[in-house]
Amino acid sequence: MITYKIGVTPKTEEIIAVYDSSGINRPTKDFDRITAMYAKSNLITSAWDGDKLVGVARSLSDACYCCYLADLAICKDYQHQGIGKKLIEVTQKELGEKVTLILIAAPSAVDYYPKIGFEKIEAGYLIKRKS
Repeated sequence: MITYKIGVTPKTEEIIAVYDSSGINRPTKDFDRITAMYAKSNLITSAWDGDKLVGVARSLSDACYCCYLADLAICKDYQHQGIGKKLIEVTQKELGEKVTLILIAAPSAVDYYPKIGFEKIEAGYLIKRKS
């Protein structure tokens, strides 16, 4: 049975294991950077199979208007079981109805998000990081 937690920051080693298993492109060879990513995020939702971290949603939000869902990663063996959708639902419930949830989809996930209720927007812009 999968349980969901809000506000619990998993160990960096656990996060890296989920990222590496999920296929998400994150700097998992840079332990300190992953640690800082979580230390500076203000909404973390996680999925657990017993004591094993199997999914994580990392967000940054002002908690009253908008929230950026920076990461959604599920271990490969746990994908296609509704865990990602449930992590987003738990995140949304924590935020409340007045907060818009925003994300940038990885190319491999572009078709996933509309299936779980996200609306595609055309007017987005970004300045890419240097490293």
